[in-house]
Amino acid sequence: MVFSLFKKKAQKMPEREVMRPKPATAPNSGHSVLPGAKDEAVKAPEPLPDLEFTTGVASPAPGDRSAASKPSQPKTKEEMALVMSEFEREYTESDVMAIDVNHGADSIQSDIEQVAVIYANGQDAIVRPLLESLLGAYPGTEGLRLWQMLFDFLQLSGDRAAFDKLAGEFVQTCEMSPPPWRQALPKPAAAGPGVAVCELQGVLTADDPGVLSPLADALKLKRPLRVDCRRLLGCDDEIAGRLADLLMSARRQGAVIVLDQIEGIMPRLHSRLVAGEAQNARSWLLLLELLQRHGTQEEFEQCAIDFAVTFERSPPSWEVLPAPTLPMPKRELPVDDAHYLSGEIKNSRFDDLIAVLNLQENVVLDFSGVRRLDFFSAGQLVNRLSPLKGSGREVIIRSPNHLVAELMAVVGINKFARIVVPKS
Repeated sequence: MVFSLFKKKAQKMPEREVMRPKPATAPNSGHSVLPGAKDEAVKAPEPLPDLEFTTGVASPAPGDRSAASKPSQPKTKEEMALVMSEFEREYTESDVMAIDVNHGADSIQSDIEQVAVIYANGQDAIVRPLLESLLGAYPGTEGLRLWQMLFDFLQLSGDRAAFDKLAGEFVQTCEMSPPPWRQALPKPAAAGPGVAVCELQGVLTADDPGVLSPLADALKLKRPLRVDCRRLLGCDDEIAGRLADLLMSARRQGAVIVLDQIEGIMPRLHSRLVAGEAQNARSWLLLLELLQRHGTQEEFEQCAIDFAVTFERSPPSWEVLPAPTLPMPKRELPVDDAHYLSGEIKNSRFDDLIAVLNLQENVVLDFSGVRRLDFFSAGQLVNRLSPLKGSGREVIIRSPNHLVAELMAVVGINKFARIVVPKS
């Protein structure tokens, strides 16, 4: 099943009413986006088909909650009018990329889809106030999925104070343990006395500015570092330039930074570069640096000639480097065969998945490092996965945050893959 990417939009995604009053009189031709009257009772949501949300704790049966049990009062009509005015100016319809979204009659499902689409479009200024207002409309555990989306949004925003405050409200309202705050960059595991190890994985992009922090810190502190590159699939040109600069600086300063299992990324990087096409200069410099460290002099000099012809400038020179010796890292967790993705995935056609989907019988796509998935990329992922349906092969999408997981359900990825969110 392949979606038409340029189909004329049939209709806009309907605006969601945060408060749902019963009008005392017949409605007139005007429509208020955010009426301010008392709430109607809202039915508890049915779970998404085929979408596994593993929270680690059992959800209590939903029941009626008093108004006092709400975590926070909804925004005033004036505040929400400003929010929705911003939404109306910038919101991209749900039928973008000609993906048909069936909202159904469940009001909370419609509200969840609305938030997922807004976040996918990068409209972060709207996401938090909208989620906070919606929580006031779904008492208790009726709004559990909204709570999970807000927790993940605050985690991704790095707002620890707001996260902790929300956790207290969550315990009082839902009578459940809140999810823990997760450190953005886990501490490197020990590789031996005085040696640290970090891992580069997935496709590195400039949208994740801290991805190279372990290397920058090691260079600044002049401490040895091992970098595990077995799951590194690629990088954009900006990250390539930063990584090349760090590695060249380490070599000039005599700092010991060892790249383990770099053989997989080098041919992928080389395949993107075409001699005579003056593009991705920083990726060329990274390839030269990797060849300096892990290639032969003949391979390096051939690449250097291609670089000089392409950009009409002098390439780096070959240097004879002493072979660094560092203890091998101690692995505490087993290494699996998952395909790791990371950063903000925008305008991606997932070309790197072709080999994975064709060669592996059962595919695990790890989204634990993905902050955001935009609508175009979500549609392209459907196109990549849909041919596997009926083949008897299983695709598991592991550990997306709740904002990404809900978008996957909106576009129907859950029809072609089993989506499992992380446990609390």
